[in-house]
Amino acid sequence: MSNDDWWVLSAIIGLTIVTVITRGFFMFPNKEIPLPTWLKRGLKYAPLAALAAVIIPEIVTSNGSLIATWQDARLYAVPAACAYYFWRQGILGTILAGMAVYLPLRLLLGW
Repeated sequence: MSNDDWWVLSAIIGLTIVTVITRGFFMFPNKEIPLPTWLKRGLKYAPLAALAAVIIPEIVTSNGSLIATWQDARLYAVPAACAYYFWRQGILGTILAGMAVYLPLRLLLGW
């Protein structure tokens, strides 16, 4: 094995160890860890914040810069998906509604 292969292997092993420790952190103790009320309240919003941090840049940017035109299928698919979600509150329907708007605009019009 070359020197680069050892670096890759050691990085994989190190990342595996870090992942197991961080994901198993709450399973290691024998009893529940008491958390302050303010932290419990804040952790309720963590999944929503993480989702927004991933999705919003994907919607408003293209190749690392802000979208400069209204002819982008994502800008029309997002309101359609949001409208369906607020109407029916189903995840699968939300995805299908967004894709029903996105795909024709993207494939037929080339947006």
